[in-house]
Amino acid sequence: MIKFEIKVKMPFLWGKAVFKKEHWNQINLIVGPNGSGKTLLAEEIAHQFEEKGYTVEFLQSDRSNQEELLSKIKEDSDLREKIESVISNMFGKTIRFEENADGSVIPMVENKARGVEYNLKEGECHGLKEILTLLVALYGLKSSVLILDEPELHLHPQFQLFFMNEIRKVSVSEPDRIFFLITHSPYFIDLHFAEDLLGVVVCHVNNVPTCVDRLSEKDEILLRRFLPRFNTYHKQFFFSDNQIFVEGYTDQQMFTNLLCCVEDHYGTAGTGVIDVGGKDELGVFFIVCSLLGTDGRIITDLDSLFCGKLRDVVCEDERAISWLEKQYERQLPFYRMLFTKREMESPVTLEKLIYRLESYLVNIGKFVCEVDFCISPEVDMFVEKVKALYDKYEKPESLDTFKAVVLMGVLKLKSELKDILPLPLASSVSLIINATWLILAAIETARVYILPMGCIEHYYIHSDVNYMPISGKDRLFHTEFEAMVNENPKILKKNYSELVDILTRACAK
Repeated sequence: MIKFEIKVKMPFLWGKAVFKKEHWNQINLIVGPNGSGKTLLAEEIAHQFEEKGYTVEFLQSDRSNQEELLSKIKEDSDLREKIESVISNMFGKTIRFEENADGSVIPMVENKARGVEYNLKEGECHGLKEILTLLVALYGLKSSVLILDEPELHLHPQFQLFFMNEIRKVSVSEPDRIFFLITHSPYFIDLHFAEDLLGVVVCHVNNVPTCVDRLSEKDEILLRRFLPRFNTYHKQFFFSDNQIFVEGYTDQQMFTNLLCCVEDHYGTAGTGVIDVGGKDELGVFFIVCSLLGTDGRIITDLDSLFCGKLRDVVCEDERAISWLEKQYERQLPFYRMLFTKREMESPVTLEKLIYRLESYLVNIGKFVCEVDFCISPEVDMFVEKVKALYDKYEKPESLDTFKAVVLMGVLKLKSELKDILPLPLASSVSLIINATWLILAAIETARVYILPMGCIEHYYIHSDVNYMPISGKDRLFHTEFEAMVNENPKILKKNYSELVDILTRACAK
Protein backbone atom coordinates (compact mmCIF):
# COMPACT_ATOMS: atom_id res chain seq x y z
CA MET A 1 0.00 0.00 0.00
CA ILE A 2 1.34 3.43 -1.02
CA LYS A 3 0.22 6.55 0.81
CA PHE A 4 0.25 9.50 -1.57
CA GLU A 5 -2.50 12.14 -1.58
CA ILE A 6 -3.84 13.09 -4.99
CA LYS A 7 -6.28 15.96 -5.51
CA VAL A 8 -7.63 16.73 -8.98
CA LYS A 9 -9.99 19.47 -10.11
CA MET A 10 -11.51 19.40 -13.60
CA PRO A 11 -14.46 21.82 -13.64
CA PHE A 12 -15.13 21.26 -17.34
CA LEU A 13 -15.63 17.54 -16.67
CA TRP A 14 -17.21 17.28 -13.23
CA GLY A 15 -17.96 20.78 -11.98
CA LYS A 16 -16.83 21.92 -8.53
CA ALA A 17 -16.23 18.43 -7.17
CA VAL A 18 -12.66 17.39 -6.36
CA PHE A 19 -11.27 13.91 -6.86
CA LYS A 20 -9.29 12.85 -3.79
CA LYS A 21 -7.44 9.62 -3.09
CA GLU A 22 -4.74 8.91 -0.57
CA HIS A 23 -4.09 5.17 -0.66
CA TRP A 24 -2.78 3.48 -3.81
CA ASN A 25 -1.79 -0.04 -4.71
CA GLN A 26 1.33 -0.95 -6.60
CA ILE A 27 -0.95 -1.84 -9.53
CA ASN A 28 -3.81 0.59 -10.15
CA LEU A 29 -6.61 0.62 -12.71
CA ILE A 30 -8.38 3.64 -14.17
CA VAL A 31 -11.64 2.46 -15.77
CA GLY A 32 -14.92 3.87 -17.02
CA PRO A 33 -16.88 4.64 -20.19
CA ASN A 34 -15.66 6.69 -23.15
CA GLY A 35 -15.61 10.42 -22.55
CA SER A 36 -15.29 10.13 -18.78
CA GLY A 37 -11.82 11.71 -18.59
CA LYS A 38 -9.67 8.67 -17.79
CA THR A 39 -6.60 9.84 -19.72
CA LEU A 40 -6.92 13.42 -18.45
CA LEU A 41 -7.11 12.15 -14.89
CA ALA A 42 -4.05 9.94 -15.46
CA GLU A 43 -2.09 12.89 -16.85
CA GLU A 44 -2.87 14.93 -13.76
CA ILE A 45 -1.89 12.01 -11.50
CA ALA A 46 1.39 11.73 -13.44
CA HIS A 47 2.03 15.44 -12.97
CA GLN A 48 1.47 15.26 -9.20
CA PHE A 49 3.77 12.25 -8.85
CA GLU A 50 6.46 14.11 -10.82
CA GLU A 51 6.09 17.14 -8.53
CA LYS A 52 6.92 14.87 -5.59
CA GLY A 53 10.12 13.64 -7.25
CA TYR A 54 8.90 10.42 -8.86
CA THR A 55 10.09 9.59 -12.38
CA VAL A 56 7.08 8.93 -14.61
CA GLU A 57 6.78 7.26 -18.02
CA PHE A 58 3.43 7.59 -19.82
CA LEU A 59 2.74 5.29 -22.77
CA GLN A 60 -0.03 7.14 -24.63
CA SER A 61 -2.70 5.30 -26.58
CA ASP A 62 -1.42 6.66 -29.90
CA ARG A 63 1.91 4.89 -29.23
CA SER A 64 3.73 7.93 -30.67
CA ASN A 65 6.99 6.82 -29.04
CA GLN A 66 6.76 3.21 -30.25
CA GLU A 67 9.84 3.51 -32.49
CA GLU A 68 11.90 4.96 -29.66
CA LEU A 69 10.83 2.16 -27.34
CA LEU A 70 11.58 -0.59 -29.84
CA SER A 71 15.07 0.81 -30.38
CA LYS A 72 15.82 0.03 -26.73
CA ILE A 73 15.81 -3.66 -27.62
CA LYS A 74 18.92 -3.12 -29.76
CA GLU A 75 20.65 -0.97 -27.15
CA ASP A 76 20.08 -3.28 -24.17
CA SER A 77 21.26 -6.87 -24.66
CA ASP A 78 19.68 -8.09 -21.41
CA LEU A 79 16.36 -6.57 -22.41
CA ARG A 80 16.64 -8.05 -25.89
CA GLU A 81 17.40 -11.51 -24.54
CA LYS A 82 14.45 -11.40 -22.16
CA ILE A 83 12.00 -10.20 -24.81
CA GLU A 84 13.30 -12.64 -27.44
CA SER A 85 12.69 -15.48 -24.99
CA VAL A 86 9.11 -14.33 -24.40
CA ILE A 87 8.35 -13.78 -28.10
CA SER A 88 9.90 -17.10 -29.04
CA ASN A 89 7.74 -18.97 -26.55
CA MET A 90 4.56 -17.07 -27.46
CA PHE A 91 4.83 -16.85 -31.24
CA GLY A 92 7.70 -19.15 -32.24
CA LYS A 93 9.56 -16.09 -33.62
CA THR A 94 12.79 -14.27 -32.89
CA ILE A 95 13.76 -10.64 -33.49
CA ARG A 96 17.01 -9.08 -34.61
CA PHE A 97 17.85 -5.52 -35.62
CA GLU A 98 19.51 -4.14 -38.71
CA GLU A 99 21.01 -0.68 -38.73
CA ASN A 100 20.58 1.67 -41.71
CA ALA A 101 23.29 4.00 -42.92
CA ASP A 102 21.46 6.89 -41.25
CA GLY A 103 21.64 5.11 -37.91
CA SER A 104 17.94 4.15 -37.79
CA VAL A 105 17.05 0.63 -36.71
CA ILE A 106 15.02 -1.94 -38.67
CA PRO A 107 13.53 -4.71 -36.51
CA MET A 108 13.53 -8.03 -38.39
CA VAL A 109 11.37 -11.01 -37.45
CA GLU A 110 12.32 -14.60 -38.11
CA ASN A 111 9.56 -17.21 -38.21
CA LYS A 112 11.46 -20.26 -36.99
CA ALA A 113 8.75 -22.70 -38.07
CA ARG A 114 8.81 -21.48 -41.69
CA GLY A 115 12.44 -20.43 -41.89
CA VAL A 116 11.59 -17.00 -43.28
CA GLU A 117 12.55 -13.49 -42.18
CA TYR A 118 10.74 -10.21 -42.76
CA ASN A 119 10.57 -6.56 -41.70
CA LEU A 120 8.51 -6.16 -38.51
CA LYS A 121 7.09 -2.81 -39.65
CA GLU A 122 5.98 -4.11 -43.03
CA GLY A 123 5.03 -7.73 -42.51
CA GLU A 124 3.86 -8.15 -38.94
CA CYS A 125 0.45 -7.75 -37.38
CA HIS A 126 -0.37 -5.02 -34.89
CA GLY A 127 -0.59 -7.53 -32.05
CA LEU A 128 3.10 -8.50 -32.07
CA LYS A 129 4.17 -4.85 -32.35
CA GLU A 130 1.91 -3.98 -29.43
CA ILE A 131 3.12 -6.75 -27.13
CA LEU A 132 6.73 -5.83 -27.99
CA THR A 133 6.07 -2.20 -27.12
CA LEU A 134 4.38 -3.10 -23.85
CA LEU A 135 7.13 -5.50 -22.83
CA VAL A 136 9.82 -2.90 -23.55
CA ALA A 137 7.91 -0.38 -21.44
CA LEU A 138 7.50 -2.91 -18.64
CA TYR A 139 11.00 -4.43 -18.64
CA GLY A 140 13.08 -1.61 -20.08
CA LEU A 141 11.70 1.61 -18.58
CA LYS A 142 12.92 1.84 -15.02
CA SER A 143 10.78 4.83 -14.05
CA SER A 144 9.22 4.69 -10.61
CA VAL A 145 5.75 5.24 -12.11
CA LEU A 146 4.63 3.62 -15.38
CA ILE A 147 1.28 4.63 -16.88
CA LEU A 148 -0.09 2.57 -19.76
CA ASP A 149 -3.04 3.91 -21.75
CA GLU A 150 -5.20 1.19 -23.30
CA PRO A 151 -2.73 -1.71 -23.03
CA GLU A 152 -5.39 -3.90 -24.65
CA LEU A 153 -4.95 -2.25 -28.07
CA HIS A 154 -4.68 -4.90 -30.83
CA LEU A 155 -4.18 -7.66 -28.24
CA HIS A 156 -6.01 -10.97 -28.15
CA PRO A 157 -7.60 -11.60 -24.69
CA GLN A 158 -5.02 -14.33 -23.99
CA PHE A 159 -2.21 -11.82 -24.51
CA GLN A 160 -3.98 -9.27 -22.34
CA LEU A 161 -4.05 -11.84 -19.54
CA PHE A 162 -0.42 -12.72 -20.23
CA PHE A 163 0.67 -9.08 -19.99
CA MET A 164 -1.29 -8.53 -16.78
CA ASN A 165 0.50 -11.53 -15.29
CA GLU A 166 3.84 -10.04 -16.38
CA ILE A 167 2.97 -6.78 -14.61
CA ARG A 168 2.28 -8.76 -11.46
CA LYS A 169 5.63 -10.55 -11.74
CA VAL A 170 7.52 -7.28 -12.20
CA SER A 171 5.63 -5.69 -9.30
CA VAL A 172 6.97 -8.46 -7.05
CA SER A 173 10.57 -8.26 -8.28
CA GLU A 174 10.54 -4.42 -8.34
CA PRO A 175 8.40 -3.44 -5.32
CA ASP A 176 9.27 0.27 -5.56
CA ARG A 177 7.59 0.69 -8.95
CA ILE A 178 3.97 1.86 -9.31
CA PHE A 179 1.78 0.96 -12.28
CA PHE A 180 -1.35 2.62 -13.68
CA LEU A 181 -3.42 0.98 -16.42
CA ILE A 182 -6.10 3.01 -18.22
CA THR A 183 -8.29 0.33 -19.72
CA HIS A 184 -11.61 -0.64 -21.29
CA SER A 185 -10.86 -4.34 -21.04
CA PRO A 186 -12.31 -6.67 -18.38
CA TYR A 187 -9.21 -8.85 -18.79
CA PHE A 188 -7.17 -6.25 -16.93
CA ILE A 189 -9.64 -6.16 -14.01
CA ASP A 190 -7.44 -8.65 -12.25
CA LEU A 191 -8.67 -8.64 -8.66
CA HIS A 192 -7.16 -11.48 -6.64
CA PHE A 193 -7.50 -10.00 -3.15
CA ALA A 194 -9.96 -7.65 -1.46
CA GLU A 195 -7.28 -4.94 -1.19
CA ASP A 196 -6.86 -4.98 -4.99
CA LEU A 197 -10.11 -3.02 -5.09
CA LEU A 198 -8.29 -0.10 -3.45
CA GLY A 199 -6.35 0.36 -6.66
CA VAL A 200 -9.43 0.85 -8.86
CA VAL A 201 -10.54 4.35 -9.88
CA VAL A 202 -13.86 4.51 -11.73
CA CYS A 203 -14.47 7.49 -14.02
CA HIS A 204 -18.00 8.64 -14.85
CA VAL A 205 -19.44 10.84 -17.58
CA ASN A 206 -20.10 14.31 -16.09
CA ASN A 207 -19.34 13.17 -12.53
CA VAL A 208 -16.23 13.08 -10.37
CA PRO A 209 -14.32 9.75 -10.38
CA THR A 210 -14.96 7.42 -7.47
CA CYS A 211 -12.81 4.88 -5.67
CA VAL A 212 -12.39 2.94 -2.45
CA ASP A 213 -9.81 4.39 -0.09
CA ARG A 214 -10.42 1.99 2.78
CA LEU A 215 -12.20 -1.33 3.30
CA SER A 216 -13.94 -2.34 6.52
CA GLU A 217 -13.22 -5.76 7.97
CA LYS A 218 -16.76 -6.79 7.03
CA ASP A 219 -16.20 -5.73 3.40
CA GLU A 220 -12.88 -7.58 3.25
CA ILE A 221 -14.49 -10.82 4.44
CA LEU A 222 -17.29 -10.45 1.91
CA LEU A 223 -14.93 -9.73 -1.00
CA ARG A 224 -12.62 -12.62 -0.15
CA ARG A 225 -15.56 -14.97 -0.64
CA PHE A 226 -16.83 -13.15 -3.70
CA LEU A 227 -13.73 -12.58 -5.85
CA PRO A 228 -13.11 -16.25 -6.77
CA ARG A 229 -16.56 -16.25 -8.45
CA PHE A 230 -16.04 -12.86 -10.13
CA ASN A 231 -15.67 -13.63 -13.84
CA THR A 232 -14.85 -11.60 -16.95
CA TYR A 233 -18.54 -11.27 -17.84
CA HIS A 234 -19.34 -9.77 -14.43
CA LYS A 235 -16.62 -7.14 -14.85
CA GLN A 236 -18.61 -5.20 -17.46
CA PHE A 237 -19.99 -2.92 -14.78
CA PHE A 238 -16.57 -1.28 -14.34
CA PHE A 239 -16.98 0.30 -17.76
CA SER A 240 -20.50 1.69 -17.56
CA ASP A 241 -22.76 3.38 -15.03
CA ASN A 242 -25.77 1.79 -16.69
CA GLN A 243 -25.41 -1.89 -15.83
CA ILE A 244 -28.38 -3.90 -14.57
CA PHE A 245 -27.87 -7.02 -12.46
CA VAL A 246 -30.33 -9.92 -12.42
CA GLU A 247 -30.41 -13.32 -10.72
CA GLY A 248 -30.17 -15.73 -13.63
CA TYR A 249 -29.80 -16.25 -17.36
CA THR A 250 -33.56 -16.27 -18.08
CA ASP A 251 -33.95 -12.79 -16.56
CA GLN A 252 -30.83 -11.67 -18.42
CA GLN A 253 -32.12 -12.85 -21.79
CA MET A 254 -35.63 -11.46 -21.29
CA PHE A 255 -34.54 -7.99 -20.20
CA THR A 256 -31.76 -7.79 -22.80
CA ASN A 257 -34.31 -8.42 -25.54
CA LEU A 258 -36.66 -5.81 -24.06
CA LEU A 259 -34.05 -3.04 -24.03
CA CYS A 260 -35.18 -2.08 -27.54
CA CYS A 261 -38.63 -1.28 -26.09
CA VAL A 262 -37.37 1.46 -23.75
CA GLU A 263 -38.54 4.74 -25.27
CA ASP A 264 -35.22 6.49 -24.77
CA HIS A 265 -33.35 3.67 -26.50
CA TYR A 266 -30.37 5.94 -27.17
CA GLY A 267 -30.18 6.42 -23.41
CA THR A 268 -29.71 2.68 -23.00
CA ALA A 269 -26.44 2.78 -24.96
CA GLY A 270 -23.82 1.14 -22.78
CA THR A 271 -26.47 -0.63 -20.72
CA GLY A 272 -25.86 -4.30 -20.14
CA VAL A 273 -27.93 -6.87 -18.26
CA ILE A 274 -25.62 -9.05 -16.18
CA ASP A 275 -26.57 -12.47 -14.82
CA VAL A 276 -24.82 -12.78 -11.45
CA GLY A 277 -25.78 -16.40 -10.84
CA GLY A 278 -28.05 -16.21 -7.81
CA LYS A 279 -30.00 -14.09 -5.37
CA ASP A 280 -27.23 -13.89 -2.78
CA GLU A 281 -24.77 -12.64 -5.40
CA LEU A 282 -27.03 -9.64 -6.04
CA GLY A 283 -26.33 -8.39 -2.53
CA VAL A 284 -22.59 -8.65 -3.13
CA PHE A 285 -22.77 -6.72 -6.41
CA PHE A 286 -24.88 -4.09 -4.65
CA ILE A 287 -22.11 -3.66 -2.07
CA VAL A 288 -19.30 -3.55 -4.66
CA CYS A 289 -21.18 -0.93 -6.71
CA SER A 290 -21.76 1.12 -3.56
CA LEU A 291 -18.08 0.92 -2.61
CA LEU A 292 -16.93 2.00 -6.08
CA GLY A 293 -19.60 4.67 -6.51
CA THR A 294 -21.05 3.10 -9.66
CA ASP A 295 -24.78 3.42 -10.13
CA GLY A 296 -25.62 -0.27 -10.27
CA ARG A 297 -29.26 -1.28 -10.71
CA ILE A 298 -30.82 -4.57 -9.66
CA ILE A 299 -33.99 -6.31 -10.84
CA THR A 300 -34.94 -9.23 -8.64
CA ASP A 301 -37.72 -11.60 -7.58
CA LEU A 302 -40.33 -10.91 -4.93
CA ASP A 303 -38.81 -13.40 -2.46
CA SER A 304 -35.74 -11.13 -2.17
CA LEU A 305 -37.89 -9.05 0.21
CA PHE A 306 -37.84 -11.75 2.84
CA CYS A 307 -34.26 -12.94 3.23
CA GLY A 308 -30.73 -12.64 1.93
CA LYS A 309 -27.85 -10.23 1.70
CA LEU A 310 -29.63 -7.92 -0.74
CA ARG A 311 -32.45 -7.29 1.70
CA ASP A 312 -29.96 -6.57 4.48
CA VAL A 313 -27.88 -4.06 2.52
CA VAL A 314 -30.89 -2.28 1.04
CA CYS A 315 -32.35 -1.81 4.53
CA GLU A 316 -29.08 -0.07 5.48
CA ASP A 317 -28.89 2.04 2.30
CA GLU A 318 -28.93 5.79 2.95
CA ARG A 319 -31.19 6.47 -0.03
CA ALA A 320 -33.96 4.21 1.28
CA ILE A 321 -33.51 5.50 4.83
CA SER A 322 -33.70 9.13 3.69
CA TRP A 323 -36.77 8.51 1.54
CA LEU A 324 -38.67 6.90 4.42
CA GLU A 325 -37.75 9.78 6.74
CA LYS A 326 -39.21 12.24 4.24
CA GLN A 327 -42.38 10.15 4.00
CA TYR A 328 -42.93 9.96 7.76
CA GLU A 329 -45.48 12.76 8.23
CA ARG A 330 -47.43 11.74 5.17
CA GLN A 331 -47.52 8.07 6.19
CA LEU A 332 -48.10 8.65 9.90
CA PRO A 333 -51.84 7.72 9.84
CA PHE A 334 -50.96 4.50 8.03
CA TYR A 335 -48.12 3.71 10.43
CA ARG A 336 -50.54 4.05 13.36
CA MET A 337 -52.62 1.32 11.76
CA LEU A 338 -49.58 -0.95 11.36
CA PHE A 339 -47.84 -0.42 14.69
CA THR A 340 -48.76 -0.09 18.35
CA LYS A 341 -48.04 3.09 20.28
CA ARG A 342 -45.07 1.40 21.87
CA GLU A 343 -43.72 0.35 18.47
CA MET A 344 -44.14 3.91 17.20
CA GLU A 345 -41.74 5.14 19.87
CA SER A 346 -38.85 3.91 17.73
CA PRO A 347 -38.22 5.01 14.11
CA VAL A 348 -40.13 3.34 11.29
CA THR A 349 -37.44 1.70 9.21
CA LEU A 350 -37.57 -0.41 6.08
CA GLU A 351 -36.63 -3.47 8.10
CA LYS A 352 -39.44 -2.76 10.56
CA LEU A 353 -41.98 -2.44 7.73
CA ILE A 354 -40.85 -5.73 6.19
CA TYR A 355 -41.05 -7.52 9.53
CA ARG A 356 -44.64 -6.33 10.02
CA LEU A 357 -45.53 -7.36 6.48
CA GLU A 358 -44.08 -10.80 7.14
CA SER A 359 -46.14 -11.24 10.30
CA TYR A 360 -49.37 -10.49 8.41
CA LEU A 361 -48.41 -12.87 5.60
CA VAL A 362 -47.57 -15.72 8.00
CA ASN A 363 -50.93 -15.37 9.77
CA ILE A 364 -52.85 -15.45 6.49
CA GLY A 365 -50.80 -18.41 5.25
CA LYS A 366 -51.51 -20.39 8.42
CA PHE A 367 -55.24 -19.82 8.05
CA VAL A 368 -55.35 -20.57 4.33
CA CYS A 369 -53.77 -24.00 4.81
CA GLU A 370 -56.80 -24.96 6.93
CA VAL A 371 -59.38 -24.03 4.27
CA ASP A 372 -61.19 -27.15 3.01
CA PHE A 373 -64.04 -25.85 0.89
CA CYS A 374 -64.13 -24.87 -2.79
CA ILE A 375 -64.53 -21.17 -3.44
CA SER A 376 -63.31 -20.28 -6.93
CA PRO A 377 -60.66 -21.70 -9.27
CA GLU A 378 -58.31 -18.77 -8.52
CA VAL A 379 -58.62 -18.99 -4.74
CA ASP A 380 -58.51 -22.80 -4.80
CA MET A 381 -55.24 -22.70 -6.75
CA PHE A 382 -53.74 -20.33 -4.19
CA VAL A 383 -54.90 -22.49 -1.26
CA GLU A 384 -53.51 -25.59 -2.96
CA LYS A 385 -50.09 -23.95 -3.39
CA VAL A 386 -49.93 -22.91 0.27
CA LYS A 387 -50.95 -26.41 1.40
CA ALA A 388 -48.30 -27.93 -0.85
CA LEU A 389 -45.64 -25.93 1.00
CA TYR A 390 -46.96 -27.23 4.34
CA ASP A 391 -46.87 -30.78 2.99
CA LYS A 392 -43.27 -30.39 1.82
CA TYR A 393 -41.75 -28.45 4.73
CA GLU A 394 -42.04 -28.80 8.48
CA LYS A 395 -42.12 -25.04 9.11
CA PRO A 396 -42.78 -23.32 5.79
CA GLU A 397 -43.59 -20.01 7.49
CA SER A 398 -39.85 -19.36 7.83
CA LEU A 399 -39.26 -19.68 4.09
CA ASP A 400 -38.96 -16.67 1.81
CA THR A 401 -40.88 -18.63 -0.85
CA PHE A 402 -43.82 -19.12 1.53
CA LYS A 403 -44.09 -15.41 2.27
CA ALA A 404 -43.72 -14.55 -1.40
CA VAL A 405 -46.50 -16.98 -2.37
CA VAL A 406 -48.88 -15.57 0.24
CA LEU A 407 -48.06 -12.01 -0.83
CA MET A 408 -48.64 -12.92 -4.47
CA GLY A 409 -52.03 -14.36 -3.48
CA VAL A 410 -52.98 -11.23 -1.56
CA LEU A 411 -51.97 -8.91 -4.41
CA LYS A 412 -53.73 -11.05 -7.01
CA LEU A 413 -56.95 -12.04 -5.22
CA LYS A 414 -57.57 -9.05 -2.90
CA SER A 415 -61.36 -8.89 -2.31
CA GLU A 416 -61.86 -12.59 -3.10
CA LEU A 417 -59.42 -13.47 -0.36
CA LYS A 418 -61.12 -11.15 2.10
CA ASP A 419 -64.32 -13.18 1.72
CA ILE A 420 -62.76 -16.34 3.14
CA LEU A 421 -60.68 -14.73 5.90
CA PRO A 422 -61.94 -13.99 9.42
CA LEU A 423 -62.39 -10.28 10.15
CA PRO A 424 -59.00 -9.52 11.76
CA LEU A 425 -57.14 -11.19 8.89
CA ALA A 426 -59.46 -9.74 6.25
CA SER A 427 -58.74 -6.25 7.53
CA SER A 428 -54.99 -6.90 7.14
CA VAL A 429 -55.30 -7.41 3.37
CA SER A 430 -55.50 -3.67 2.65
CA LEU A 431 -52.65 -3.05 5.10
CA ILE A 432 -50.52 -5.67 3.32
CA ILE A 433 -51.16 -4.12 -0.10
CA ASN A 434 -50.37 -0.58 1.04
CA ALA A 435 -47.30 -1.68 3.01
CA THR A 436 -46.00 -3.64 0.01
CA TRP A 437 -46.15 -0.66 -2.37
CA LEU A 438 -44.57 1.58 0.27
CA ILE A 439 -41.73 -0.91 0.79
CA LEU A 440 -41.17 -1.38 -2.95
CA ALA A 441 -41.06 2.39 -3.47
CA ALA A 442 -38.47 2.78 -0.69
CA ILE A 443 -36.34 -0.03 -2.11
CA GLU A 444 -36.52 1.50 -5.58
CA THR A 445 -34.77 4.64 -4.33
CA ALA A 446 -31.73 2.39 -3.82
CA ARG A 447 -32.03 1.35 -7.50
CA VAL A 448 -33.42 -2.09 -6.65
CA TYR A 449 -36.52 -3.08 -8.60
CA ILE A 450 -38.58 -6.02 -7.33
CA LEU A 451 -40.90 -7.98 -9.61
CA PRO A 452 -44.25 -7.65 -7.79
CA MET A 453 -45.80 -10.60 -9.64
CA GLY A 454 -43.15 -12.93 -8.18
CA CYS A 455 -40.48 -13.83 -10.74
CA ILE A 456 -39.86 -13.49 -14.47
CA GLU A 457 -41.93 -16.57 -15.36
CA HIS A 458 -45.11 -14.88 -14.11
CA TYR A 459 -44.73 -12.31 -16.90
CA TYR A 460 -44.63 -14.92 -19.67
CA ILE A 461 -47.50 -14.72 -22.13
CA HIS A 462 -47.03 -18.11 -23.82
CA SER A 463 -47.31 -20.18 -20.64
CA ASP A 464 -49.73 -20.16 -17.73
CA VAL A 465 -47.53 -19.92 -14.64
CA ASN A 466 -48.99 -19.63 -11.15
CA TYR A 467 -47.10 -19.02 -7.93
CA MET A 468 -43.67 -20.09 -6.78
CA PRO A 469 -41.70 -22.36 -6.81
CA ILE A 470 -41.86 -23.12 -10.53
CA SER A 471 -40.81 -26.38 -12.16
CA GLY A 472 -39.55 -26.75 -15.73
CA LYS A 473 -38.16 -23.22 -15.85
CA ASP A 474 -35.80 -23.99 -18.71
CA ARG A 475 -38.57 -25.39 -20.91
CA LEU A 476 -40.87 -22.46 -20.13
CA PHE A 477 -38.14 -19.97 -20.94
CA HIS A 478 -37.27 -21.46 -24.31
CA THR A 479 -40.94 -21.52 -25.34
CA GLU A 480 -41.26 -17.85 -24.40
CA PHE A 481 -37.95 -16.76 -25.85
CA GLU A 482 -38.44 -18.42 -29.23
CA ALA A 483 -41.72 -16.55 -29.69
CA MET A 484 -40.26 -13.35 -28.31
CA VAL A 485 -37.26 -13.01 -30.63
CA ASN A 486 -39.47 -12.94 -33.71
CA GLU A 487 -41.59 -9.99 -32.52
CA ASN A 488 -40.95 -6.34 -33.32
CA PRO A 489 -40.38 -3.81 -30.49
CA LYS A 490 -43.91 -2.40 -30.74
CA ILE A 491 -45.50 -5.80 -30.11
CA LEU A 492 -42.97 -6.66 -27.41
CA LYS A 493 -43.74 -3.43 -25.60
CA LYS A 494 -47.45 -4.25 -25.63
CA ASN A 495 -47.03 -7.91 -24.61
CA TYR A 496 -44.52 -7.24 -21.82
CA SER A 497 -45.65 -3.77 -20.75
CA GLU A 498 -45.07 -4.39 -17.02
CA LEU A 499 -41.52 -5.66 -17.58
CA VAL A 500 -40.78 -2.78 -19.97
CA ASP A 501 -42.01 -0.32 -17.33
CA ILE A 502 -39.67 -1.82 -14.71
CA LEU A 503 -36.79 -1.83 -17.20
CA THR A 504 -37.46 1.80 -18.18
CA ARG A 505 -37.28 2.89 -14.54
CA ALA A 506 -34.08 0.88 -14.06
CA CYS A 507 -32.49 2.47 -17.15
CA ALA A 508 -33.34 6.02 -16.11
CA LYS A 509 -30.32 8.14 -15.19
